[in-house]
Amino acid sequence: MTMNKNVTPDYFSLNSLGEMWDLLPSYCGDIIALSDPHSEPEVRLTYEDVAKTIKQFASALQSLDIKSGEKIALFADNSPRWLIADQGIIINGCADAVRSPLADREELLYILEHSDSSVLVIQDVASLEKLRPELDDFSLKFVVLLSDEEVNRDYPHTTYNFSQFLQLGAQRPFIFVPVEKDTLATLIYTSGTTGKPKGVMLSHRNLLHQVCHLDVILQPKKGDRILSILPSWHSYERAAEYFLLSRGTTLIYTNIRYFKQDLKKIKPHHMIGVPRLWESIYEGVQKQFRDGSKTQQKLVNFFLATSEKYIKAKRIKNGLDLEHLNPSSGQKLTAKITSTLLLPVHKLGDKLIYTKVREGVGGCIQTWVSGGGSLAKHIDNFFQIVGIPLIVGYGLTETSPVTNARRISRNIVGASGQPIPETEIKIVNPETRETLPQGEKGLVFIRGTQVMQGYYKNPEATTKAIDEEGWFDSGDLGWVTPDNDLVITGRAKDTIVLSNGENIEPQPLEDACVRSPYIDQIMVVGQDQKYLGALIVPNLEALQKWGEEQNRILNLPSVGANRAEIEKSDLYSSGVLSLYKQELAREVKNRPGYRIDDRISVFELILEPFSIDNGMMTQTLKIKRPVITNHYQDMINSMFTK
Repeated sequence: MTMNKNVTPDYFSLNSLGEMWDLLPSYCGDIIALSDPHSEPEVRLTYEDVAKTIKQFASALQSLDIKSGEKIALFADNSPRWLIADQGIIINGCADAVRSPLADREELLYILEHSDSSVLVIQDVASLEKLRPELDDFSLKFVVLLSDEEVNRDYPHTTYNFSQFLQLGAQRPFIFVPVEKDTLATLIYTSGTTGKPKGVMLSHRNLLHQVCHLDVILQPKKGDRILSILPSWHSYERAAEYFLLSRGTTLIYTNIRYFKQDLKKIKPHHMIGVPRLWESIYEGVQKQFRDGSKTQQKLVNFFLATSEKYIKAKRIKNGLDLEHLNPSSGQKLTAKITSTLLLPVHKLGDKLIYTKVREGVGGCIQTWVSGGGSLAKHIDNFFQIVGIPLIVGYGLTETSPVTNARRISRNIVGASGQPIPETEIKIVNPETRETLPQGEKGLVFIRGTQVMQGYYKNPEATTKAIDEEGWFDSGDLGWVTPDNDLVITGRAKDTIVLSNGENIEPQPLEDACVRSPYIDQIMVVGQDQKYLGALIVPNLEALQKWGEEQNRILNLPSVGANRAEIEKSDLYSSGVLSLYKQELAREVKNRPGYRIDDRISVFELILEPFSIDNGMMTQTLKIKRPVITNHYQDMINSMFTK
């Protein structure tokens, strides 16, 4: 197929996601599509290479008599081979059931069985051994490793390593498999923190919607560098990768270990991330500020405070401030005068400080997109101040996932943006399900091309989630501005109800509290209590710096210290506890819409950070409230009985 290399292919005319790979070699065949600088050896594959290898993978499936419509479990993490396997499965008309091999073995075995998978594609031998001996009893046609390790011939299932499997495909041509838009493309299982995970059924139509319409958010050019760190199997990263590859960009894989050095070395143009990622960058910059002399710190704080006033005034002037969406002529005039007066100071701050911040993240950023959770306002403000274009999107696995997103030209802090094409949003009363007037808070309902087909083999859950008119209940609380910007205020099931009947959304309070340099992570608690409490993971480095400023070297415990070591340390000294009381009180009171019930009256300091490894965070770095609550239940109970 020949085509104009300067014109983006017409993806609206496609019936299946895999048909992209018939168009891309002509559009950008010699451009590097996938790069993994940290693999041994380093991997760099052009679009021509990737398209050829995907078809080899699919041909290998065909050679082993895998038919369209079969399910194939894909348990692997980020790598070029993940994408090759994923697309090879999909262009053969099959659906993959995806998950990280690092998930609990019981969850992986459940997904393998529940999805009716006839084949298992898995990362390596270690991941395969993790599922034994139960795996030996599964009726699998064969197993494929995404590594080149030697295969143990004693396995009960025929097993191929990656090279062996591709060799099967190289021996025969790929036979095109016709696929309809409503054919199932993938099963993405929810995290299952409150019961068995549910298999979200996403069709080719669902995923193609994202490929066709995410250009209202991002406008990447051929050859733009994309730094990829989120799990490729997750709906957010996955839709982004499909879209970015459809535009001829170069995906470069990184990980937590290499992330910060890769930012400087690779100089990405675009990046998709979650709030915790931006928080880590923010904290790294703040650490550099704290390490400066007192004079330097005062200068930095002066410029940041002035620039924040400048940015705020500029937003009000342009009608892009959530608290002043319809400013009066007087407010606009005041804001215009303020922004004009502060502009020279902001420009000086940019020259002295903000330019260095941008250089520290590569200096080429065109767009950062945040999703997968609430972005704290101070993080949002900071990146606007330093000139890094960070926008926020919203969606769920069940919506493929993007439904709403800010645009660079309408980047309203605190909002999740307007709907993308073919998407409707309405707000309903949580009790009556009646549609609420614009501006009132309630449950967010979504209808659009990207809404899932349902939950696999779970019609009851599907009926509960999607009504007869096709409206999907997101489970999120929010409201809509006059210009249709969605503002998320919390998650219905996360709402804390105090004993006086007041409803508290914990996420906004947590976002406010992590503004404190001494708080690394926090989870607000207090269900059925008279007041709120919190579990706080302290920033020990910032705390030690505070001690030095008080002319005192604190004896702080290390992460993982036992209770006896903690009690002998200064972590619970009157000075440290007083500091945290002040920090919580200040940050909560400074939050817009503060109410007396928002006060956090009690807290406990804990030294084990919430993480993926200890099961307290999801793969997209959102805290698992039920898991954390269960783990610290005794501590939470004692917090309210002191």
